[in-house]
Amino acid sequence: MTTTMPAPATRARRFRLTGERALFTYTWLVIAWLVAPILIMIAFGFNNPKGRYNQTWQGFTVKWYAKLFEIGDLTSALVISLVIAVISSLLAGALGTGIGYALGRYRFRGAEGVNLIMFATMSSPELIMGISLLTLFVSAGVGLGAVTITIAHVMFSISFVSTVVRARVITLDRSIEEAAADLGAGPWTTFWKVTFPIILPAVFSGVMLAFALSIDDFVVTNFTAGTTVTFPLWIWGATRVGLPPQVNVMGTLIFAAGVLIAVITNLRSRSKARRG
Repeated sequence: MTTTMPAPATRARRFRLTGERALFTYTWLVIAWLVAPILIMIAFGFNNPKGRYNQTWQGFTVKWYAKLFEIGDLTSALVISLVIAVISSLLAGALGTGIGYALGRYRFRGAEGVNLIMFATMSSPELIMGISLLTLFVSAGVGLGAVTITIAHVMFSISFVSTVVRARVITLDRSIEEAAADLGAGPWTTFWKVTFPIILPAVFSGVMLAFALSIDDFVVTNFTAGTTVTFPLWIWGATRVGLPPQVNVMGTLIFAAGVLIAVITNLRSRSKARRG
C-alpha cells in the first residue's frame, strides 16, 4: 500500500501558517509579560491592607481614590514631577524640533557630529549622565533643586525629540513647500503654515515621549535634585517603610491618562485618514 505524499505547495503552506501562529502567540506572550505589572499595580490600588505594607491582597476597597491626596508629601512630590515634566517637555520639544528639522532638511558642516552627539546621549547610561551633570552644576556653583532637574531633563530629552522630528522631516515632500513659495509665501510663512502642520504629529510624539521620560526618571534626578523630592524619589524612599495604596492609585491615573491620550490621537489620525 502506497502513501500519497502532500504536494510541496501544501507542505510550504502548512509551515507558513504554523510560523504565523507561533509569531502571533509569541507576540501576545510578550504583551502579557509587559502588561502584567501594570495590571498588578491597578489591582493593588483597590487593596485594603491592614498594616503599612501593601504587598498581599487583603480585600477590595475604593476608599483610596477618595483619599488620594491624603498624604501631603506624596501629593507635593507628584505636583513637582508634573510641573518639571511639563516644562522640560515643552522646552525639549521646542529645541528638539529645531535640531531635528535642521538635521533632516539641511546638509551643513558638523551635521554628522551633531547626529553622533544625539545618538550618544540616547545610548549613554543614565548613571554617567547623572554624574556628569552633577559635576557640571557643582563646578558652576549652581544650587541643586527643581531648576537643575528641569535642565537635566531637557538635556537628555532633546535627543529623543530631535530624532523623531528628523525622521518625519526626511520623508517630507518638499514639493509642497515649493508650491507655497511659488504662491508668494516667505520661508517663515511656509514653515508655520505648511511645514509645521505636517510635522506636528511627530513634534507631539516627541513632546509626549519627553514628558514620559521626565516624569519617570529616577537616576539623573537623584543626582541633580538636592533636597527636592519628585514622585520617583518619594516612592524610592517610601519603599523602606512600605508603599501606601495611594501610590498605586496615582500610577493608575497617570497610566490611564497616557492611554486616553494615545486613544484620542489614534482616533483623530484615523478620522483624518478617512477624510483624506
